[in-house]
Amino acid sequence: MPLSQKAHGWAGGHAVTMLTVYLVLLIAIPSSAAISSLGSLGRPAMLWGIVMLVWWVVAKLQSRVTDMRAFRDPIRFAYFAFIVVALVSFAVAIFRGQPADQVSPAFTALIRLMSWAGVLLIAADGIRTPNDLQRIVRRIGIAAGLLAALGLAQFITKSSLLEFVGQIPGITMPFVDVSERGGVSRVPGTATHPLEYATALNAALPLVIAAAVSRGFHWEQTKAKFGWWIPVALISLSALIAVSRSAIIGFAVAAMTMIPELPRRFRAVVIIGGAVLAAGAVIAIPGLLATTLNLFAGASNDPSTQSRTGGLARVPDFIAASPIVGAGFGTFLPRYYIFDNQWVLVAIELGVLGIIAFAAIFLAAMWSGLGARRRSTDPGIRLLGYALAASVVNIAVLFAFFDGLSFPQSGGIFFLIVGLCAAVRSLTFADDVLTAPRRPLA
Repeated sequence: MPLSQKAHGWAGGHAVTMLTVYLVLLIAIPSSAAISSLGSLGRPAMLWGIVMLVWWVVAKLQSRVTDMRAFRDPIRFAYFAFIVVALVSFAVAIFRGQPADQVSPAFTALIRLMSWAGVLLIAADGIRTPNDLQRIVRRIGIAAGLLAALGLAQFITKSSLLEFVGQIPGITMPFVDVSERGGVSRVPGTATHPLEYATALNAALPLVIAAAVSRGFHWEQTKAKFGWWIPVALISLSALIAVSRSAIIGFAVAAMTMIPELPRRFRAVVIIGGAVLAAGAVIAIPGLLATTLNLFAGASNDPSTQSRTGGLARVPDFIAASPIVGAGFGTFLPRYYIFDNQWVLVAIELGVLGIIAFAAIFLAAMWSGLGARRRSTDPGIRLLGYALAASVVNIAVLFAFFDGLSFPQSGGIFFLIVGLCAAVRSLTFADDVLTAPRRPLA
């Protein structure tokens, strides 16, 4: 066992276990469910993220061993900068004076940032081997496949199937029903909104495709295994019947970014299989094709599109009051305006500094994933690095269609994937250290 792994109780298998618990709490438990006595702070996934952050800090303070893989990580630097801007913005907003009902949401937003920090840091520092990384990615794929299966069940039954959760003593869960658009059901899965559900699935899709083409990252197996194509099909079908421009665009981005990376023998299969799946959905679901085509053909007349485009003209007015550090993270409530755009919301709440730090997180994550693909000689790491970068690209696009950080599931899956981008870069860095020629002693 590496010395650095002995130094931290959350490293290796412990980190995979902790992240798996987080994934279960994030995906399996409805996003709107919370412990009644804790109010908005009572979401289980957020609380577990805080536990991970405390665990990480305590382990770092107790460690007396220098981690050989401690290096300048651009992801951690970008996220730290984002937190600093958020804290400064919060302080400025409080000194400026805020309505009483805005202080609590702003405080809760900072707690969410701390929770996401725990997820990111445990993933970045705790994933020690390619096997650890592949295990947590496989579990993300399984969770996404089950979530897609739940969505399909909701689509068929036209019911959320989750009403029983709100009847558990001590749990508060606002009712989330299956809505309709053009006579076709829009399902939320365990999310609070169909867009959150679609983001979680599409963010995981490149990782599931990577698992499928590599037989679950077991390259040595010569026998074909089709089990990993099941979650690919479930997620793809969920996107096709989502009756959402964002879901379809996210699916298209995931497919277009992953197809060039697929082995040639898989490309035709994936393209033809996707076409057959789409044709089957259109035939089986009356009105799906017309409704989906109208989403794009009639986009200019759609109220949600008009709200988004019209809101962009108002952005300078909201930013003008505090262009550098913004109005305060978590203080821009829906009563002012609903932009349905996380990039715009960050610009308003955190100003120019915030949008730079936020963009830096995405760029650092993509650069880390693609860098791992370029530098590693391990086919599993190369494929995972590319798939993680593709997931981040997908989330960056989808965040332009809704305020993703305001929703637990989409925000949580984003920072989990960002942490894994840091981990895959860390693994390639460790390989470089181990394989670098040593200078002779003078």
